[in-house]
Formats: sequence, C-alpha cells, structure tokens
Amino acid sequence: MSTEEKSAAPRSLAEALRVRDDVSLAALLRSRPDLITPVPTDLTQLATRAGTRASVVRALERLDRFALQTAEALAVAPDPASYGGLLALMAGDEEDPAVAAALPRAVALLREQALVWGADDRLRLVRTVRELLAPSPQHPSPTGLGPSVREATAGMSPGRIQEILGAVGLPSTHDSVSAVSALGALFADRRRMAGLLAELPEESREVLDRLVWGPPYGQVTHDPAAHLRALLDRGLLLPTAPGTVVLPREVALHLRAGRAHRTPEPVPPPVEAAATHRPQVVDATAAGQALAALATVEELLKEWDEGGPAVLRAGGLSVRDLKRTAVALDVPEPVAAFWVELAYGAGLIASDGEADERYAATPAYDEWRELPPAERWAHLAGTWLTATRTPGVVGGRDAKDRPLSALGPNLDRSAAPEVRHRVLALLAGLPEGASPVEASVLARLRWERPLRGPQQQRETGTGEARDDDLRSRIARWTLSEAELLGVTGRGALAAPGRALIGAPEAPRPAALAQESEPEGPGDKLPVHHHRMPPAATPPAPAERAAATATAARLLAPLFPEPLDHVLLQADLTAVAPGPLERELADVLGVLADVESKGGATVYRFTPGSVRRALDAGRSAAELHAFLARHSRTPVPQPLTYLIDDVARRHGRLRVGAASAYVRCDDDATLDEILADKRAAALGLRRLAPTVLAAQADPAALLEGLRAIGFAPAAESAAGDVLIARADSHRTPPRAAPEPVPDGPPAPDDTLLAAAIRAVRAGDLASTTPRKPGPGSGEGDGEAPGGSLPRTGAAETLATMQAAVLTGEALWIGYVNAEGAASQRVIAPIRVEGGFVTAYDHTADEVRTYPLHRVTGVAELADDAG
Repeated sequence: MSTEEKSAAPRSLAEALRVRDDVSLAALLRSRPDLITPVPTDLTQLATRAGTRASVVRALERLDRFALQTAEALAVAPDPASYGGLLALMAGDEEDPAVAAALPRAVALLREQALVWGADDRLRLVRTVRELLAPSPQHPSPTGLGPSVREATAGMSPGRIQEILGAVGLPSTHDSVSAVSALGALFADRRRMAGLLAELPEESREVLDRLVWGPPYGQVTHDPAAHLRALLDRGLLLPTAPGTVVLPREVALHLRAGRAHRTPEPVPPPVEAAATHRPQVVDATAAGQALAALATVEELLKEWDEGGPAVLRAGGLSVRDLKRTAVALDVPEPVAAFWVELAYGAGLIASDGEADERYAATPAYDEWRELPPAERWAHLAGTWLTATRTPGVVGGRDAKDRPLSALGPNLDRSAAPEVRHRVLALLAGLPEGASPVEASVLARLRWERPLRGPQQQRETGTGEARDDDLRSRIARWTLSEAELLGVTGRGALAAPGRALIGAPEAPRPAALAQESEPEGPGDKLPVHHHRMPPAATPPAPAERAAATATAARLLAPLFPEPLDHVLLQADLTAVAPGPLERELADVLGVLADVESKGGATVYRFTPGSVRRALDAGRSAAELHAFLARHSRTPVPQPLTYLIDDVARRHGRLRVGAASAYVRCDDDATLDEILADKRAAALGLRRLAPTVLAAQADPAALLEGLRAIGFAPAAESAAGDVLIARADSHRTPPRAAPEPVPDGPPAPDDTLLAAAIRAVRAGDLASTTPRKPGPGSGEGDGEAPGGSLPRTGAAETLATMQAAVLTGEALWIGYVNAEGAASQRVIAPIRVEGGFVTAYDHTADEVRTYPLHRVTGVAELADDAG
C-alpha cells in the first residue's frame, strides 16, 4: 500500500461511516434502528453508539449463521486482518468453493451493519464485537479455538520460553518478544509443524486430537505422564493456571487444516416439501378451515354474550374456566387458549371493568359480525400475524415461576410476529401446493437466526441449539395455528395466506393443475438452494392493510353462498347443510342447541331452547312461521307440539324482585309449587292466594323453578315481561391490545432521509476546518478539543456583517433557551435588530438566531469542503 493510500484509509469507524453514501447509511440505520433512537448529532456519535454493548449484541443476534461464523473467525484473526487471511480461516487449506463464494456477501453484511470496517487488506472488527467473540478462559470462543501463543505465554518466565525454543529446535533469542514470535511462526508453518508433530508419540497426538475442536483447555497433574510432558516441553500445550493447560490457537489451526470452524455453513439449508397437492384442493381446504374458524369464534362469543368467566385477581382466565371453554368448543385446552387469545387480540372480547369483573364481548364484536365473512376472517388473520401475545406459552411459567394463564399478563413474545411471517414466507418459497417438512423449516430458521445469542453460545463454546428454544416453538405453533385459521390448507400455503404476507401470487402451470394427489405424505420434493422465499421481512402498516384486503378478496369466492334454509327432522333436529345467512343463524342459535358441527351443522330443539326463544320475545306463532319459512321439509308434528306445549306454560308464573316473588293467576299452580319438596331451598311462603314470596334472588328463583319443571317468566317492576336477549351484555368500548415491539420500530424512508440529513449536517458542523482567530498562534476563534468557539460581542457582530457581504459560511457556537449548547455552520443572510438570519447547514433550513445567544464565531478554512 502506498503512502497516499494509507493516508486515505479510514482510521476509525467514524471515518469509515463518513465516506459512505446516503444509500449505505440508510441500509445501516434500517438494519439497526436503535442507532437513530434518538437521532445522533453527528457521525462520530453514530459510530460510538454503534459500538455500545447493547447495540452490538442486538446486531449480532440478528446475523445469519454464516455471517456470525465470519465475525467469529475475524475475532480469532490478527487485528487488522486481510481478506485473504479471513478466507483461509473460513475455507481452510482445501479452499472450500462454497465458502469462497459466500464470503464476500458475509463481509459486505458485516460492513453494512458497522460491525466490521476497513478495506479488504485491513479488516477490523468493532472493538465490542471482538470483546464478545474473542476467546478467553471465562468465555471460550464459539470456534473452539484458544488463545494465541503470544497471549498464552504472557505470564511465562523468559527462561521457560527459551527452553521451549530449544526443545523445538529453534535458536535462543535475546528477549522474550522475539522468542514468542519465532515460536508462533513455527506453529503457523505447515511444513515445519508437520515434522514437529511426526516426532511425537501416538498418545501425544491423541491428546491434541481431543482438544483440537474445543474446548481447548485440559487438566494435568503436577507430575504429568511422558506423552503430556512431550507436549508441554515443545509448547504444544501451554500452562494457563496451576493444573490447567491450553492448546495454542496456531497449533489448533494447523491440526484443523486452517479452518476456524469445524462445519462452515455458507448456504442456508433448503426447506423440503413433504407432500404436494393441487392448488385448488389447498385453497378449498383452507376456505373450509376459515369458515370453521369464524364459527368457532362466534360460538365462543355466544358463550360469553351474557358475561363470561371471571377475571383472576392477577388477570386472565382460571384453569377451570379454560377447561370449561375447551369443553364448550369441543377442542383441546391449548386450542381453546388460541381462540380466546385470538378474539382478545382482535378486540372482540375484553374485561367489562365492573366490580365483579368478567370477560364479555365488546361493541367491536357487533360491528365485526356485520362484515362479510371474508373480511371477518381477514381481520382475525391479520391480528394473528402481527400479535406478540403468544397463546402457546399458556400453561407454562414465567421467569418468577408464576403460572401463565390465557388472557393474562406476560404472554407477549416480541419475536412472534417476525417468526410467523418468516415461516409463512418459507412456505411461499415452496412449489405451490406443497406442504413443508417441519424439521427443515426449523433448520432454516436456525440458520437465519442462530437460536442462541452470542453470550449463550460462549457459555458452552458451541453454536448448537436445542429444538425447545422459543423461536422453534413459535415456528411449530405457527404451522398448527395457520392450519386452524385457514391460512394453510393440508399444510400448504393457500392463496389468501400468500396474499396475507404480501407474497406475489405463484404461477400455476397447466401440468400442475392437472396433477393427481400424491399417494401419501412420504412424497418429498427437494427445494433447490437458489429458490429463495419472497417477503422476507414483515411489511409496513400501509402495505399490511393492502395485503389483508387482497387476502379477503381472494378468499371471498372460495366461501359457499350462505343458505336461507334448513332441513327439519322428525327427531326434533334441524340439519344446516352449509353456512347459514346471518338472520337465520342468529334465530336458530337461540331456538335450538348445536348438537354437532362439521360439513353440516345439526341443531336440536329442546324445551329449554324453545323457552329461551320465548324469553327473547318471540311468540309461538312467530316461531311456527319462522320454521315454515326456512325449512325445505314440512315442519314435523312433534316440533309443533313442543313449541305449543312450552308456549302454553311459558309466562303463567311471573317472577319479580321484592327481594323476589312469584305470582300466578292460577292458585292451584302455586299450591303445587309449595307442595314440591324440591322448592324448599327457595324459601317460599304465600303472601296472597296468587303471590308467593321467596328468600332467593330473582335469578336464582327463575333457575330453581325451571329446574323443577315450570316455565316462569321474569317481569319488571311495572309488571311487564322482561325480554332476555343473548347480546344484552357488552363491555364499554375497548381498544385491542397493542403488540409489544422487539426494540425500536424499523424507520420508514421519510424518517431515514431526515435522520441522514441531520447527521450529515451535524457532522459538517463538527468537522469543518476553521481559520485561526486573531491574537494567537492557535487561534482564539478555534475552540480546542471541539468545544464551542468564543469571541467577543463586537467581533461576533463584525464577522457576521462581513459574511453577509461576502456570502461565506461561518462556524458558530449557540446556546438555546433551555441552555443546551450546540455548534452550527451557517451562511448569514441578514444582521439587524440584534438577530442574524442565516441558512443553517446543520438544520438544512433558514433560521433566525439572537446574537446574544451566540457564544462565538469562526471563519471556515479556505479548503473546507
């Protein structure tokens, strides 16, 4: 490198950032949004912030496997390292072509994220990155390499070092520094090292083989065996503490054929397809699941319409209430937790806030029910995709060993939206209609985001990850939840699900459309490495809204037209062969109980269900007319008799609040109630021939009389029958829970442009050369150490007025009304009335400053750019 090239090379990360263009800076700030929260004043502050421990750890944890391996290799390479030296560490003596092809991308990524800076001949890790990844006795390197010879011999006596030189056949030196350099050069020389190792006994080489891939530390006794003594004498094992020895890095690299990692992973593992289905079958299956999802959410809310389970003191559902909900929905408890959390996340249920706090439907639920089915599904699916609340953790325990309950606190996992979106994007990268092998999806996610952060990797000295980590569990939950919700069908991503993540519609070749179904799930389709999935990152809110609307548009034609009829059976059942119109489903849901669900829904009419319809304000004549209008078969006689019989008895007894009373025009009916032993618990006594008083409250009295076999009706204080409607209880307006982001949100283009402009302007103000001021050699106007310039009021005014005439830019110090000091580069336009109006290069706009707040002024140097 020439002297001119050396002077042009950046000497710090700040200088490296200073020569970047706006596109490169935008890429850095987009990948590491914490760097502009808040916006730094200049590039020096940006570089300082990029080197802080918290920011570096966050950036390292978001690297893919190969980029992280590259950073780990740089941490054990000389500082600075050349690109050729890094390639040798990554590709080894065999020069793996896949590694050589992938390494430029990894280095470019590390540079883009300001983890590495410098030219290819002088690559430098940011100091904090090296501290995190470099080997030490407390934190072994993920590469398994130990300290270098120079580091391992730092505390060794000069005499002992000279003894090692003699044992390996090197001439003695006059100082320890040259001795250590000679020993390190020997260990790094492939030919001489091969000869040195060939002299060792087999047992000694076996010891080296056990330490070569890490951990590099071993234990020895005070009187080691001969094969260990041979290693110690030659410096192939060096003592680090009493009874502890380490394999020097140079020796390990020779034994590894120059490779820093046992298994470099330059290429992401492919996502394999387990089976393939015709796209039409996938879409139809997903549409059926979507209809079932809507029905399940409506059934859940119907159960809670009049007030759902009580809210625990710590928040959330009790285990018993979750079990009851699971029984009511006929699903396992984890699936019930998913539906409950989905409805909560969509803003359809919330706490009512009463003294006896319970969960109930919100007013938003009524608005949601009025939407077309496809839009209702899109609202649920969009909520699921972006929610940080993770129902899969329900039933576990938090960091303080407290149980995690559905709808309770501490269910947010900030990684959930990214993992869900990424899993669906991987499915979108498969051939259309293909379902994935779950293990291959998990392997791909582990490569893209190594499952343990650098700190956890260092604790074990390995990058291996377990299958029970949070990201893998979220990925597995995503695959099952997407199937429940109808985002996938038969495990493959459906067209609405593809639109939901903003992925382009896949082309459908004619040959694929005519394919028959595969014989079984064992048919595997390999996916080539070059096939990268689309939509790698979650879209912005505006794009997400458009994607949700597109998903609803694609799903709508897949839904069957709602039916306006049912088939009445003689066994007091009605069969709905498909989804029903809203009005018909609402009335039938009150008049009958759902007996079974599936492709067709079976409703059963019972005395209790008919009484429920009468309580809701329907008359017997209205019920007969309703059934005759909506049945494709004649109304069976048993059903007609059931409605008439319940209606005849309904309302003969009236229950009101006295604390409670029963009145009836037929005193014989009251005599019958008093004579029934089952009514003893109600505490009834006669007040008049047609009135009974009770010790129970009206609700308990109603339930008690109905349990005996009567059909009482509640009445108001005015004597009118109270109509009980299923949707009578709603919470006050409630906002849906907001996702908990994983760090600062990604900045949009407008914010990035403004931040870069402000940083560059601040950097201009802090780095522009100034002319020396009068009166001294160093200059009165030039502030030492980058502090604010200081000049007198008369000199400041004169310099400002001169700059107005010449059009020159000035460097000023300014203190605002809050006392905050800053330095700025301005081009004065007008000076009058104690104010200067100038174009402020720092703010990139024209501003007016009071002269009494200007601490001083200095002219810019003639060669200032």
